[in-house]
Amino acid sequence: MKYGQIPGCEKRIGRIVQGTIMLHDGNREAGIELMDSLYELGCNAVDSAHGYGGGGSERALGLWMESRGIRDEILVLTKGCHFNQDRDRVTPYDLSSDLHDSLARLRTDHIDLYLLHRDDPALPVGPLVERLEQHRREGKILAYGGSNWSPERIREANTYAAANGCAPFVASSPNFSMAEQVEEPWRDCLTISGRKGAEARAWYRETQMPVFTWSSLAMGFFTGIYTRDNLDGFEGYHHATCIRSYASDENFRRLDRAAAMGVRHGLTSAQVAVSYVLSQPLNLFALIGCNSPAEWKDNLRSLDFELTPADLTWLETGAGEPTH
Repeated sequence: MKYGQIPGCEKRIGRIVQGTIMLHDGNREAGIELMDSLYELGCNAVDSAHGYGGGGSERALGLWMESRGIRDEILVLTKGCHFNQDRDRVTPYDLSSDLHDSLARLRTDHIDLYLLHRDDPALPVGPLVERLEQHRREGKILAYGGSNWSPERIREANTYAAANGCAPFVASSPNFSMAEQVEEPWRDCLTISGRKGAEARAWYRETQMPVFTWSSLAMGFFTGIYTRDNLDGFEGYHHATCIRSYASDENFRRLDRAAAMGVRHGLTSAQVAVSYVLSQPLNLFALIGCNSPAEWKDNLRSLDFELTPADLTWLETGAGEPTH
């Protein structure tokens, strides 16, 4: 494992962070068994959210950490202020409500890194920063930031923080993968992938703000289970969302190149796709939802397969010659 850190938190954070959306109340025992296996393989950072599994993700994590006595060893990233079917919920009230639910479910007195799951650019950023800072001073949050927040809004938040004696946003969680989204998979998602994300990536490269990228494998597109000829054979919400968002001719060409590079080096297309993400000149942590110890081991191999700028360009566009 390779590690990094975020301001405000002393823990080392693995560059691969286990997403926990697969944990829920209906599979709690299996989820705890999975987390035991990943912990033994070096997993020390987890990503969750107030809304995952109706709270089941956080409940399973809380039971696991408490029963194993390892809370102090785990970097807990969780998120709040996600909209629901009734209203947008990016408000100080909802922030506090979601945070206290998460603390109870996770059976802890603090969150290491708390992210606002969505943004509402129509609202002033100051009250949100003030509420986050209140909870940081109370010790309930060690550090905070935004998920699906644009660089412009993060700069606005940090300008307000600097002028008002508050701690700044220290991390961001946009989507980033080798694939370009045909359309956003869920409402108000933000991606820094592809040509449209170049300006945002340049800002993150310059500032070196920690970036926790979600859907690093484009919802599983780079596993290779989808082909140009079998898209009609999948059923279910996840498959439909992945196909709608990523199954473009351009992305299939990227998948082809990842598979070709993988064959040359004894890697899967998914491992090459994770290496693509981790080889960027960014302060980056990849959020990946492994469903088995084997998947975790596969992703660890990606850490050692470092790609050059020429490799990255070839995987993106097919231009030039890869060095691997």
